[in-house]
Amino acid sequence: MDQKKVITLEDRIPKLKNERKQRANRRLIFYLSFFFILLLAVIYFQSPLSNVQVIDITGNHYISDDEILNVSGLSEGTSFWGINSNKIENEISAFNEISDVSVKRKFPHTVQINVNEFSRVAYLAVDSKNFPILETGEILQEVPINYFPSDAPLLMGWKTNNELAELAAELSNLPESIIHRISEIYYTPVESDPLRITVYMNDGFKVSSTIRHFSKRMVDYPAIVNELEPGKKGIIHMKMNPYFEHFDNGEEQEIESEG
Repeated sequence: MDQKKVITLEDRIPKLKNERKQRANRRLIFYLSFFFILLLAVIYFQSPLSNVQVIDITGNHYISDDEILNVSGLSEGTSFWGINSNKIENEISAFNEISDVSVKRKFPHTVQINVNEFSRVAYLAVDSKNFPILETGEILQEVPINYFPSDAPLLMGWKTNNELAELAAELSNLPESIIHRISEIYYTPVESDPLRITVYMNDGFKVSSTIRHFSKRMVDYPAIVNELEPGKKGIIHMKMNPYFEHFDNGEEQEIESEG
């Protein structure tokens, strides 16, 4: 009985040695793999491969790529893994024109910056200078003298900020198809309507309306124009009950003088 046990143990010795050898080999492979991965990581982080190589900026229209890059602090030499997205988003959000921004890293070396800008709903014309007005009602610094504002109407004869802010809110609610048809908006208050405005359209028509609920009143403008006789001159009253008033030259001058 004892002899059988001894023989069985002796038979198992080669198998145990083989298992130990396999475990030692696996440990060696593990340590070698870990070493090479660590070596590759050190080489990667010490080489230009770990730096930003592509900066993709989208969504900006009024603010240039260079302006956004300047405040972001990013460059093609910036460490890809050292980027603080929240900090960069806060820096870019300092622009009054920007409503929100997102900064994302895209492996292996691309940074994506996506911005959303507030719409410019009008330009305030003062002393031959044009100041953009955002949908929030905020007035920005004047645009360059060689820039002609064709994306939004000009506001003429405006002096008080309260009316400007209310008009900006109304314009932000107008469909683009209508706001692009507006050329100029004059502030022409009268005693019976301190919020009266006179609007000159790009299609040659003139509109008399009021600031309050202006966006709702102007919704019917395309339909009214389509019903008018071609070449007929007059003013479209866009108030409670829209109607077209035909006039000759004398009547037109009288209406303009009221403003």
